[in-house]
Amino acid sequence: MSRDVEDLNRRLLRARDAMDRAYAEPLDVRAVAAVAHVSPAHFSRTFRAVFGETPHRYLQRRRVERSMFLLRETDRSITDICFDIGFSSLGTFSRTFHGIVGETPSGYRLGHGPIVAPHCVQLAAMRPRVGAAEASAPGDATGACAAARPADAAADASKSSSFGEAAATFAP
Repeated sequence: MSRDVEDLNRRLLRARDAMDRAYAEPLDVRAVAAVAHVSPAHFSRTFRAVFGETPHRYLQRRRVERSMFLLRETDRSITDICFDIGFSSLGTFSRTFHGIVGETPSGYRLGHGPIVAPHCVQLAAMRPRVGAAEASAPGDATGACAAARPADAAADASKSSSFGEAAATFAP
């Protein structure tokens, strides 16, 4: 990997970390691109190339992951959770949640109680599916500890990280 590509990837990681810290705030691509020291258009293109999803979709997925935790671990209303994690519309939240997880927020809450398991197993079990139309195979989640993954999933783990980014391949 060339030094320029490595530098760009490092700046994109900083921008992604900034998005994670302010996940409940509206996405301001211009401000996040400034963190990476690139133009907004270049940021969107390179973010998708490196992480495998657009900045907007990444932020939506992170918000849904947070809502999954809150739905499992608290008794707060779905509406409160929706607004607290950064959605401005309950309908948009429900549609996005269903698209990522494959079930409605209320259905998810009914079927998933608090988890009592090692953290690495929790990460594997609670990783949202990429889309409701895709069926995930057992052991498909990445980012869990090696003991929690079947051997055939180890090959998949080398292709993506715990956040599901596609492994970036760049010519030096």
